[in-house]
Amino acid sequence: MYGYVFGIKIIMLRSNGVNGDIMVDQDNSKLHQLKQLKIEHRDLDDVIERLSLDGDVDQLQMRRLKKRKLYIKDQILIIESGGIPDIIA
Repeated sequence: MYGYVFGIKIIMLRSNGVNGDIMVDQDNSKLHQLKQLKIEHRDLDDVIERLSLDGDVDQLQMRRLKKRKLYIKDQILIIESGGIPDIIA
C-alpha cells in the first residue's frame, strides 16, 4: 500500500508485515520486512527533510510523518533484536 504526500510516493506497510498468508520461510520474511521498513524509514526521512525546507508546511502532516517514522524505527529495532520488546521494570 502506498500514498503520495506533496507529490512524493510514500510506501505504507502493514504493522505486522503479514496479510494472513502462511509464510514458509519466516527468517526470509523477517529479512524482507526489515529491508522494506528501512526503505520506508529512509523515504520518510527524505520527505520530512524536504518539507522542513518549505516555509508553508502543514504542521499536522509533519507531526504525522514524524510519528510514522518513529513507529517504523521501533519496528526495525524489534525485528533486529529478535522480536523481544524491552520491558522496563
